[in-house]
Amino acid sequence: MTKRQAPATSNKGAMNADAPSIAIAALSWIAADGAMMSRFCALSGIEPAQIRQAATEPGFLAGVMDFILAHEPTLIRFCADNDLEPGIVQEAAMRLSGGAVPGPGDFV
Repeated sequence: MTKRQAPATSNKGAMNADAPSIAIAALSWIAADGAMMSRFCALSGIEPAQIRQAATEPGFLAGVMDFILAHEPTLIRFCADNDLEPGIVQEAAMRLSGGAVPGPGDFV
C-alpha cells in the first residue's frame, strides 16, 4: 500500500483544496467510531445533535484536525485508515487554521 506523499515542490492551491477534504474525511472517520465520537464530543463540548450546525461555523474543521493531531494513536490510525502521511494531515490542519505552511527552503 503506497502512502500519499507531500509534493516535492510547493503546490499551495492544490493543498488548499485538499485541506477541507481531509478534515471532512476526518470528521466522517470520527463519526463512524462510537467511542471516538464520544471522545470528540466530550473534548469539544459539542453534543452529537449539534455537529451538523457546528460544521458550518468558521474554524470547526480546524478543530476537527486539532482533535486528530492531539492524540498520536488517533493520528496514526486515521492516517492508516485513509492512506495519508501524518505530515499531510498536519499541513492540512495548518492551512485550515490559517497558519503559514513552510515551503521548500523555509526554515522552521
